Amino acid sequence: MSKTVIISGGTIDEGFVEKVLAENPEAYIIGVDKGLEYLYNHQIEPQYIVGDFDSIDSKVIDYYRNETNIPIREYNPVKDATDTEIALRLGITLGSKEMLLLGATGGRIDHLWANIQTLSVACDAGVRAYILDPRNKIWVTNRSCVLKKSEAYGNYLSVFSMEGEIYDFNLTGTKWPLSHHDLMPCDSLTVSNQFEAEEVKIDFGNGRIVIMETRD
Repeated sequence: MSKTVIISGGTIDEGFVEKVLAENPEAYIIGVDKGLEYLYNHQIEPQYIVGDFDSIDSKVIDYYRNETNIPIREYNPVKDATDTEIALRLGITLGSKEMLLLGATGGRIDHLWANIQTLSVACDAGVRAYILDPRNKIWVTNRSCVLKKSEAYGNYLSVFSMEGEIYDFNLTGTKWPLSHHDLMPCDSLTVSNQFEAEEVKIDFGNGRIVIMETRD
């Protein structure tokens, strides 16, 4: 299994989710807590179900418990990780090389930030994981990388430190390049940059960074 789509319990743009699922017909689907309601309402069968189910209509989870053989990993609401993190770790265990997290934005900002932090788990495991919604593509990396303007998710590119000071941070091919910059966790210098050249190169010496490709 090379790709997993995780349907989480944040804001769901139904047309966008339908498009992503149609573009990835072979992907495993993991339904996470309230995100399972979207799958239930659209008669989409996930391969796994994860959650504490404290925010889901009881008829939905009862249906999956009683009417299907889909594996359900149910957890006590008092636990040490979010439902989305548990689902992401499950995807890693299943051997996924790429994960798309839908329904991971919108609503509560604390949930969004927890989901962004969770991307570090995939990064450390060598798995590509992206939070996607109609306007944002968010991912975490610990390696230098090259982005193509022709493949950009949106017009804007923002980069943040995920952990401490990032030494010797270099950004080329953007409207506002940087050379040998020490990127601090409190830096807002790298917000809302723009693609200028076809290739944008992000190079840095240590740590992890958060990359956000966004559009209005």
